[in-house]
Parts: sequence; structure tokens; C-alpha cells
Amino acid sequence: MVYITGDTHGDFSRFTSPAARRLKKGDCLIVCGDFGFLWDGGKREAATLKKIARLPYTVLFLDGRHENYDLLGEYPAAEWNGGKVQVIEEGLMHLMRGEIYTIEHETYFAFGGGESPDPGLRSDAKTWWEEETPTAGEMLAARRRLEEAGNKVDYILTHEPSGKARGYMSGRGEALNGVNVFLNTLEDTVEYRRWFFGCLHLDKPMSKRHLAVFRDIVPAGEPAGRR
Repeated sequence: MVYITGDTHGDFSRFTSPAARRLKKGDCLIVCGDFGFLWDGGKREAATLKKIARLPYTVLFLDGRHENYDLLGEYPAAEWNGGKVQVIEEGLMHLMRGEIYTIEHETYFAFGGGESPDPGLRSDAKTWWEEETPTAGEMLAARRRLEEAGNKVDYILTHEPSGKARGYMSGRGEALNGVNVFLNTLEDTVEYRRWFFGCLHLDKPMSKRHLAVFRDIVPAGEPAGRR
């Protein structure tokens, strides 16, 4: 089975939680951005990455707004299940922006990245990379891949929500950024079953099809009787 969770920010306890211990060999766990285990490039971090790779299930992650893109960029792209990935360790892979993967006979469109509200503060501390923000070229390439797929996938996985999904959060009063606006164009053109995103740090269904994920580990497919 395929399961989805939100930002881990380098916290290994997500993989030792009761929910994670229920995952079995052959399962996949997808982290919707801000993975955070590629941060300082040290020996302890390398050991943790190997520890994640030894889990009985496969761990896949999108990039988010808190990643070391210099370190991530050192890994070459490879083909996996119909799309491009970066293999960090065997059993641990980065799902690249705009790619579509087939997992257990269902299709997953991944589009990581986002726009931080505090780049000025974090750039001085060398904890912000401009690569976090998707480029116009990445957005155009993503649209082309979706068009080639007939603008139809089973699941959409992003770090940021679309503007439509953010709009379900009444009272927050947050302005849309460029990534939210781009994702809104997918709302208008792509047929999908469920959309997962992580950056809001909430475990909450925003609508019947939009799910904000954070600490929970949830199955990608809808519960029986709800399709």
C-alpha cells in the first residue's frame, strides 16, 4: 500500500510512530516536502539516511521550503516507475518536480517546492536556497507531462496547497504566492481523485479531495465505501 505523511524536518520519530510500525515490506511512505534529512552533510546525517533506507518499506519524498538544495543537487537523476527520481539510498528516493509515477497500478503526480515567507532572514543564516521556488520552466514541463497523460492522474502530491485548497482555511488571511497560483491552474485542468500537501503543518481534510497532512500517516486511497 501507499501511505502519505507531511513534513518530517529531519525528525526520525515519524518512522518509529505506531502508525509507521504498521507499514510492511512492499509498502511506500511518501513525505510531502520538508524532508529535512539532507541538511548538514555530516556523518550522523549519513547514518540516519542509511537507517531510513533499511526500513522495511520504501520512503519517497518531495522537496519543500526547508531543504539543503546544494546537497540534494549532488544526486543524479534516475528512472523509477515512469518518472525521474534521485536515489539517496536504495529504498530512499526524492520524487522530482513535475514527474508522474505509477505505483501499485495508480498514478501520482509530484510537484515539490514552495515560497518561504522569510527568505531574507534565512539567507543570512545560510538556511535558504532560491532553488526552493519552482521555475517557470519546471511549471511548463509539469503541464506538458500532465497533458501527455491526458490531464488525468489518481493522486496529486505537493508541498504547497493550491490557492483553492488554501481558500478553504477561512480566517487565516494569507495571500497566495506564485506556487499556489500555478497549482490553481491544475485544479482547472486536471482530473484527480485526491490531493495531498504538507506545508500547513495540519492533519485535516480541507475538502472531500484536498487533504493537509503533517504527523499522521494516511493511506493514499480513500476508505472503502467513499470512492
